[in-house]
Amino acid sequence: MDIDAWVWWLIVAVGLGIPLVLTAMPELGMFAVGALAASVVAALGGGIVAQVLVFVGVSVALLVVVRPIAARHRAGQTGHASGIDALKGRQAVVLERVSAAGGRIKLAGEVWSARPLDEEQVHEPGSQVDVVDIDGATAVVM
Repeated sequence: MDIDAWVWWLIVAVGLGIPLVLTAMPELGMFAVGALAASVVAALGGGIVAQVLVFVGVSVALLVVVRPIAARHRAGQTGHASGIDALKGRQAVVLERVSAAGGRIKLAGEVWSARPLDEEQVHEPGSQVDVVDIDGATAVVM
């Protein structure tokens, strides 16, 4: 039983794809794509040297290009703030006097309860404040 080289490369690709699904390691997927590329070279009649070079070349290229993107995604560093993190650092307008006892501001089109960062500060209605933090449903401003 003589199996063509391209079939062996497909077996290698599937062999790398199964652990990819089980472990969620993107590197295995990149090697599987390299094996698929080598399979195409083998099917087109390329020699073993060409097949190995294509496997290594495609795998390394994917590692260099895709791996940093996957690592950044895995770390959660998308560069886009969302939720309350997106509100920190924004400006708001005071609707009701903001003091240590509380107050109201308009932030991102919504009315929020607010308190000053420094308890001695007082912000009068109509003034602009910067949101420093969000504490529960209360914006901490200065």
